[in-house]
Amino acid sequence: MKKVVVGMSGGVDSSVAAYLLKEAGYDVIGVTMQIWQDEDNVTLEENGGCCGLSAVDDARRVANSLEIPYYVMNFKSEFKSNVMDYFVKEYQMGRTPNPCIACNRYVKWESLLTRSLQIGADYIATGHYARIVTLPNGRFALKKSATAAKDQTYALYNLTQDQLSKTLMPVGEYTKDEVREIAAKIGLLVANKPDSQEICFVPDNNYAGFIEEYTGEKIMPGNFVDTKGNILGRHQGIIHYTVGQRKGLGIALGRPAFVVEIRPETNEVVIGSNEEVFTDRLIANQLNAMAVEEFEDGMEVTAKIRYNHEGSKCTIRKVSETEIACEFETPQRAVTPGQAVVFYQGDIVVGGGTIIK
Repeated sequence: MKKVVVGMSGGVDSSVAAYLLKEAGYDVIGVTMQIWQDEDNVTLEENGGCCGLSAVDDARRVANSLEIPYYVMNFKSEFKSNVMDYFVKEYQMGRTPNPCIACNRYVKWESLLTRSLQIGADYIATGHYARIVTLPNGRFALKKSATAAKDQTYALYNLTQDQLSKTLMPVGEYTKDEVREIAAKIGLLVANKPDSQEICFVPDNNYAGFIEEYTGEKIMPGNFVDTKGNILGRHQGIIHYTVGQRKGLGIALGRPAFVVEIRPETNEVVIGSNEEVFTDRLIANQLNAMAVEEFEDGMEVTAKIRYNHEGSKCTIRKVSETEIACEFETPQRAVTPGQAVVFYQGDIVVGGGTIIK
């Protein structure tokens, strides 16, 4: 009997994943990853998101009702260095990070998989809405889930071949409604638990406040400038802004104003028109080729530049050994440094990278 460790967040998706795997004949172990840094129980309860105290309580109850062993594993240091430190550093560099992608790659997979293999597991499993397939070329790849509305392949593009070969994602074949129905049918208390939305370690969505507290450094204000370098006013600090932003700029120009670029080296936020927020080309590094051995010059793909972007046709161009360009057929709005660009051919994830400009 194959042994699988299921990462359980106390939510309905991972709970049903554990149930489906048990039904399929696997020896299932439930694990919740403890990542929250603060030991104060009140803080943990309020802020834990997918891994707080209530998540542990819910996951333990689910494991009891499924009659599977359950453990809490401590991944605090891995989470701090790979997710929280990265999140803060990216904002300080004028970029907009995606902490969930970093968490998936380095904590949920790298760390959890390593520890699971050490205790004799054959696989790890999660409640992500995605599917893993083996392609004719022998490579493992992600395939979009059965439900486009919940598809999570974008946030998983960074997984390695080794990680994919040892991962199961059973809920990828179901819609969210079907998953909730399964949970209700087997009497799980979490059947109607709402999905967590915000970044788990910034529950109030006040990124700037979190970064100031985390670093102990005051964020320095600077100049708003136009694309020609003319000073338009003062901004509160670059971490407050992201490319494409219109609301909350605190500057009145008598016309709609948008963030076009963030320049950390001069502490400037560039303001322009809506048209200036569009571009037909981006450059990415930190590449991960998934469905192919490597990205080839002239490759035609559909690219997603953010989680809720519907995707747009583009051609991949090799810039160097470590960088590629993506040339879009139609200009795209708010291509944001720090975010991921993920390439698809049909429902298959070809791979992706981090947008640098």
